[in-house]
Amino acid sequence: MNILGISAFYHDSAAALVRDGAIVAAAQEERFSRRKHDWRFPVNAVRYCVAEGGIRPGELDALVFYEKPILKFDRILRTYFSVAPRGLRSFMMAMPLWAREKLWIPWRIESALAAAGLPAPREFLFTEHHEAHAASAFYPSPFRRAAILTLDGVGEWATSALARGDGHRIERLEEIRFPHSLGLLYSAFTYFTGFRVNSGEYKLMGLAPYGEPRYAQTILDNLLDLREDGSFRLNMDYFGYLDGLTMTNRRFEALFGGPARQPETEIAQREMDLARSIQAVTEEIVLRMARHAHALTGETNLCLAGGVALNCVANGRLLREGPFDRVWIQPAAGDAGGALGAALFAWHAVKGRPREAGGEGDAMRGALLGPAFADEEIEAYLAARGYPARKLGPREWAPAIAELIAAGNVIGLVQGRMEFGPRALGARSIVGDARSPTMQSAMNLKIKRRESFRPLAPACLEERVSDYFELKEPSPYMLFAAPVRRDRRVAGSDHPAIPLRERVNLRRSDVPAITHVDYSARVQTVSHATNPRFHALIKAFEQRTGCGMVINTSFNVRGEPIVCTPEDAYRCFMRTEMDYLVLDSFLLDKRRQPPWNEAKNRRQDDVLD
Repeated sequence: MNILGISAFYHDSAAALVRDGAIVAAAQEERFSRRKHDWRFPVNAVRYCVAEGGIRPGELDALVFYEKPILKFDRILRTYFSVAPRGLRSFMMAMPLWAREKLWIPWRIESALAAAGLPAPREFLFTEHHEAHAASAFYPSPFRRAAILTLDGVGEWATSALARGDGHRIERLEEIRFPHSLGLLYSAFTYFTGFRVNSGEYKLMGLAPYGEPRYAQTILDNLLDLREDGSFRLNMDYFGYLDGLTMTNRRFEALFGGPARQPETEIAQREMDLARSIQAVTEEIVLRMARHAHALTGETNLCLAGGVALNCVANGRLLREGPFDRVWIQPAAGDAGGALGAALFAWHAVKGRPREAGGEGDAMRGALLGPAFADEEIEAYLAARGYPARKLGPREWAPAIAELIAAGNVIGLVQGRMEFGPRALGARSIVGDARSPTMQSAMNLKIKRRESFRPLAPACLEERVSDYFELKEPSPYMLFAAPVRRDRRVAGSDHPAIPLRERVNLRRSDVPAITHVDYSARVQTVSHATNPRFHALIKAFEQRTGCGMVINTSFNVRGEPIVCTPEDAYRCFMRTEMDYLVLDSFLLDKRRQPPWNEAKNRRQDDVLD
């Protein structure tokens, strides 16, 4: 049975194909449209999934949308009516999109399928938003039984939910409802510190270690009523998202000493302290929720999804301090993963089909669920455009690239199927030497074109992770932050009094490029079983240097999605100061490429991202 899952019309729209319970393909629309966080109906992602699955006319059995639009529309109307006449401007901005798109989802689906040459499936199904999140967290996990926490901004009404998974059944137990939302609380501080909501939360998390939690008690005293079980109510007197166009209001500004930071202006100590404070509060809420979930369900395993589940610092504390023996997080934890969860929910919960879970290994196939490109396709592309390249044989591929990394070069890496979710995991990555004391700022400023304070992640051989980090469990999806081992740290290496731009470049360990200011790192463990080629590359680097890790950051620049195709990769390669580009078997040297002339000016609409 072929089931297509869809998420769309908020942010990070995506499509996923499940066949008889097995995940065949999944991808975000942004990777094809080249529009970051693309919210529109995922026409291109649908076409990819259909093609990858070899679906012919009449073979698509069901299509599942990741939330219930009528229920969501009911929440929006009730919210506007509850604050009227305030919020009129926001109401008038939202209604045309609902009238034009969101209330006509079955018709939009049929149109998209028709454009792909497929008739409408026999069944159209709609899950609830947090049902889709819970399904994406539990069904691909290695656990037969588990507690499930889903935490995000808002779906229809729920903003957080607690459930129990057992076999192929998911039972929802409790929920927190809009407007009381951990995701929206965090996003309010994202907005107030000058970053973009729904994309700048990573920046806020990365900025937090540079500050002190001096506002944490102010948040707890004024913004929310937090209970021992992790449930809470927000004080809406300080927020603007109910009746305005901004996340916060003037009372919020007065509480924290002035207006929100303007984007692109200098980051002051206040913003660092605000970031640290809301991060500390978020971690406390997550830990309380987890303890409550453990006490209520009696389960020893926990599954997580929803946008808040991408907070790897909170996840790391949960892994180290929480009551659960094991924690598994959906790598596409945000709305994109809802497409996959919707399809899996239809198969297991609606159709009642059983599920196998052996306790080891998940069903995500390393999250490598997107398009791949054969050597023949890449060779034809390079030849047609006159781009010189050297083809590497299977035995020389890993050693040749490892040698270039060891020599201080920055490599754009495209190999195999593209990742599903926000993290690059070695298939669409930029890689470099983690031992370099200058590589973090060089990559951020010269290649990624983003803020210098943002940390870079290590991709570490799974079998070597405990040699570098205080982490005993695998972290294949870069979703846990872990401390760098104390014997690798440089004592007294931080100086809070010096400017942020200078603090970034201080050497904190013998792998300084991936060591954050608080001696932590967002770790990816690389297994030969799920990503053999990337594992071979890091292994070759270890054999040459003695270091079993490389820097791994996503293959994109600020304001653009991660690359998908060889053409996307070449364009990004030539626009930046990367030294080499790997397109599967082909190695391209920047110095040998023809002069690069932009056909048009680069888009400037995402400069805040």
